[in-house]
Amino acid sequence: MTEVVATNETILVVGGGISGMTAALEAAETGKQVVLVEKRPYLGGRVSQLYKYFPKLCFPTCGLEINQRRAKMNPNLRVLTMAEVMDIKGEKGSYTASVKLSPRYVNENCTACGDCEKAVETEFDDEYNYGLGKRKGAYLPYRMAHPQRYVLDPNIVETDDGKKAKDACKYDAIDLDMSEETIDFPCGAVIWATGWRPYDAAKIQPYSYDRIANVITSVEFERMADPSGPTGGKLVRPSDGKEARKVAFIQCAGSRDRNYLLHCSRICCMASLKQCTYVSDAYGEDADISVYYIDIRAIDRFEDFYQKVKGIEQVKFIKSKPAAVVADKDGNPVVHGVDTEGYKRFEDTHDLVVLAIGMEPSVDKDDFPVDIQINREGFIEAAPENGGVFAAGCASDALDVNRAAQHATGAALRAIQAVTGAAGVEG
Repeated sequence: MTEVVATNETILVVGGGISGMTAALEAAETGKQVVLVEKRPYLGGRVSQLYKYFPKLCFPTCGLEINQRRAKMNPNLRVLTMAEVMDIKGEKGSYTASVKLSPRYVNENCTACGDCEKAVETEFDDEYNYGLGKRKGAYLPYRMAHPQRYVLDPNIVETDDGKKAKDACKYDAIDLDMSEETIDFPCGAVIWATGWRPYDAAKIQPYSYDRIANVITSVEFERMADPSGPTGGKLVRPSDGKEARKVAFIQCAGSRDRNYLLHCSRICCMASLKQCTYVSDAYGEDADISVYYIDIRAIDRFEDFYQKVKGIEQVKFIKSKPAAVVADKDGNPVVHGVDTEGYKRFEDTHDLVVLAIGMEPSVDKDDFPVDIQINREGFIEAAPENGGVFAAGCASDALDVNRAAQHATGAALRAIQAVTGAAGVEG
C-alpha cells in the first residue's frame, strides 16, 4: 500500500510537465513538503516530446536533465506517477486530496535493462510519438524517462507476454499482481499544472487530416524530426515513406476560429518557423517550404528569429487562410485558397502538409475534481473563489515554455504564502 506523509502545510502539485516540475521544485527547495502527481508514467510532459526549442534551436534534454536531478536530490518532494487526482475536499489551508494510482506492474527493483521488452511480442501504438510508431507491451516511455523504470501495458498482464516479461526479469521487478489503489492525504494548497493537449485536427474537416495520410499535425512533425523519434529524424511522407521536400505549413489550424478554438495559441507561429528550419536543414537547396498564414505573431525577442527564417531562400510566405486540402490521384495533398495579397487563387500541390494546431486545456471544464473558475476557452481564471487552488503554466493560458515556467514560479509563491498563512492562523 502506497503511503504519503503529508500535513496541512503540504502543497499538492497536479501535473508533472515543465510547469508542474518547476512549481514543485521551487516550493520544495524553500523547505515546503510537496506531493507531485502525474498521470503519465513519467515526468516532463509535452516538453519531453519536443525536438528543439525556439528561437535558439537548442534541445530540451538539458533542462529536463537538470530538473530531474533536482527532483531526485530533494527530500521534500514526493513524486507519484500514473496517478490521477479524483477529488479534492475542504478549503484553503485544509484540503483532503483523493488520488488514484494505476498499476505500473514494475516495481522499484527495475534497472531499465530492457530484457522484459525484448521478451514480449505484442505491440501497441506509441503514445509518446503520437501514434506515428509502435511500442512493445513492456516499454520505457522514452530514453530520458523519469522515473527510469519500465511499464507493462495492462493488456498483456494476463497473457503469455506478461509471463514472458516476468520470466525475463533477473531482478524480480515485474509484479503482475499490482492493482489499482486510492490514497487520501491532507494538503494546504493545490497547484493545478495539467498543461495542454493538441487540438483534435480531425475536427477541422476542410483540412482532411483524418482522410489524407500526408496531412499531419505540428506535434507529429516535431516527433518525426527528432533523431530518436519514429522515423529516426527523417522527414518523410506517412503514405509511402518518401522524402518530404515540398512541405506546407498551415497556420491557425483550428485557432482564432469561432468553429473551433476562439483563442490564439501563441506558440504556433514560432513552432512552424522553427520547423521550417528542420526542412531547410534536411534538404538544403532542394527544400520547398510554404507557410500559409493570417499574420505572424513573433513578438519581442522572437522577431529576429522570424526575420532569420524569412531570409531562407527556400521558404515563402503566403498570406492566406486556406479553404481546403484535398488529395490528387497520387495521394499528394493539394492546398486550395486565396492569397489575400493580390487576391490570387491557388491550388498548390505538396509532398506533406503540416497543420499548426492550437493548444487547449488538458482537462475539460466539467472534469475538475474541485470547484474552480474557468473562462470560456477552458483555462483557469485567477479568482479569489478558487481559494488555495492556483493554476500554473498552460492550465492558465496558452503559453510558450519560457512563460509557462515563469508562471509556475509565481504559482509556487502563491501556494507557499497560502500554506504559511494558514499555519500562522492555526498557530
